[in-house]
Amino acid sequence: ASGGAAMMKAAAAAARDAASSLGLEPPLVIAVTVLTSLDDDDLAAVGQQTPASSQVVTLAKLAQACGLDGVVCSAKELGEIRKACGPEFVTVVPGIRPAGSAVGDQKRVMTPPDAIAAGATSLVIGRPITQAEDPAKAARDIMASLPK
Repeated sequence: ASGGAAMMKAAAAAARDAASSLGLEPPLVIAVTVLTSLDDDDLAAVGQQTPASSQVVTLAKLAQACGLDGVVCSAKELGEIRKACGPEFVTVVPGIRPAGSAVGDQKRVMTPPDAIAAGATSLVIGRPITQAEDPAKAARDIMASLPK
């Protein structure tokens, strides 16, 4: 989303046009807001003075205004995004860490059940599964932790 309105509008139009020319349903077009490995200090270091949470909501509103279907965002900002963009706006949420797992380089994290409760549309759970001793068990355990 930081690429701006023209970039997002062009991406949305290209996705619609390509799908139409192929006789397909258009794919969802999703913009990345602020990486979950960044916090306020990281943004300040690159000249971004707005807190991460405010920047995420600003970019989500811009993405929606440009015709995008949703954003990639931290679970920490889901409440504000839902207020600003509504319940149908898609949220793809990385930085998901099961309780007790290593946070690693992620700075804005949440557990899978808490992220679902906060309104996440889709969860991105990588390293807690791929780096587990038994990845299949790790995935099953995460699924079991989610509300039915």
